[in-house]
Amino acid sequence: MSNPTIAKRYAAALFDVASANGLLNTVEDELRVVKEVFQSNPGLAAVLKSPKLAAEKKKALLQSSFAGASTYVQNLLMVLSDRHREEIIPEVADQFIELSNSAKGLAEAKVYSVKPLSDAQKEALSLAFAPKVGKTALRIENITDSNLLGGVKLRIGNRIFDGSLRGKLDRLERRLLG
Repeated sequence: MSNPTIAKRYAAALFDVASANGLLNTVEDELRVVKEVFQSNPGLAAVLKSPKLAAEKKKALLQSSFAGASTYVQNLLMVLSDRHREEIIPEVADQFIELSNSAKGLAEAKVYSVKPLSDAQKEALSLAFAPKVGKTALRIENITDSNLLGGVKLRIGNRIFDGSLRGKLDRLERRLLG
């Protein structure tokens, strides 16, 4: 069984428990923090993979690192540690966030722009593009990219909407050369 399949099963189990207890937003926020900690500290994953570190010490490290998390998130981390699946913790967080967004009618979107977007601009983009992907709203992460020259480029899942000046120039060049 591949890691995405395994991660999806753990995420689905946690999603069921969190939604049954009305803690969907809390658990999602905590898993975002867990994912961020793993992404910003690649050494943590390396330490947890190490066969030299005893299982009890790995669990103690996870418990101390995420002491402020709910019992559901801590239990998930302990189960993954017991089953030697520490490397899929960020993937489980991604799968859980995807399930949570789907239940709320949200989609994650990366918006590339020349300068940071205001809240009003983010809201306008959300209202314009959410229906195009069958969602009610977008959770926007704004990334500044000076190579765009102007306009915006959106990435929602595996779909890209390119309204940037750089994209328009590239399309014009391909048309003229082709």
